[in-house]
Amino acid sequence: MKSEEIQSLFAQFEGVSAEVEGVECWSARELQKLLGYTQWRNFENTIDKAKEACQNAGENVHYHFADVGKMVEIGSGAEKEVDDILLTRYACYLIAQNGDSRKEQIAFAQNYFAVQTRRAEIIEQRILDYERVKARTKLAETEKALSGILYERGVDSNGFAIIRSKGDQALFHLSTAMLKRRLGAPDNRPAADFLHTVNLQAKDLAAGMTSVNVQTKDLKGVAPIETEHVDNNAAVRKMLLERGIVPELLPPAEDIKKVERKLKSDEKKALNSKSKQP
Repeated sequence: MKSEEIQSLFAQFEGVSAEVEGVECWSARELQKLLGYTQWRNFENTIDKAKEACQNAGENVHYHFADVGKMVEIGSGAEKEVDDILLTRYACYLIAQNGDSRKEQIAFAQNYFAVQTRRAEIIEQRILDYERVKARTKLAETEKALSGILYERGVDSNGFAIIRSKGDQALFHLSTAMLKRRLGAPDNRPAADFLHTVNLQAKDLAAGMTSVNVQTKDLKGVAPIETEHVDNNAAVRKMLLERGIVPELLPPAEDIKKVERKLKSDEKKALNSKSKQP
């Protein structure tokens, strides 16, 4: 998500917040639009899931989801009252968590409501961290699937490690040991835990290509699969270079485990904020 998009969404979410009896809250009707829901009944389904999560957490649903009425224009200057819900930050957080995080508005909301600060730059950094954790998780899933495919084709765990290392060499033009030194990664940790988000996505793309081609070409054994994986990583590297990105020159990233702990800590603070309720 680009910085200008984050700034725009930040302004929109800030613009519809209000304070009612000293509690920061949002109108469900306004939040519906911000989260990209075109129909109220579809949004109500998400709200119901959030209410259930709230109840399961042992919280006061009526406090966090307060039913109210809202006047809306229906044309020719006439108005009618429709159902609305005043939502606390915690309620909004639960709603966002039950939305589709592939949608930019939902991904932003998940992070916006998870932090207590209202500074846009803090939210922007959290979104960057969030996207990096998602990319690392996706890479792990792709490599796990690839490992399973290769095992069925006569490649054991040692063979898979060799193939993956050769792929990294093709992508970064560095050996695994040299890559780890450049990233400042300990010997007992995967280099991927310290890679920039773009490099994580690059590795994921190459591994995904290998998975498809190994099956399409019916490759078996370490040698032909290694060649395939090296070719795919080289192709991804070529694409990055054409766009002005040199993979090995991207800056090292913070230890992914620390980033995950930081994100979970923010979420815990958001959840604990409900303890301030009357």
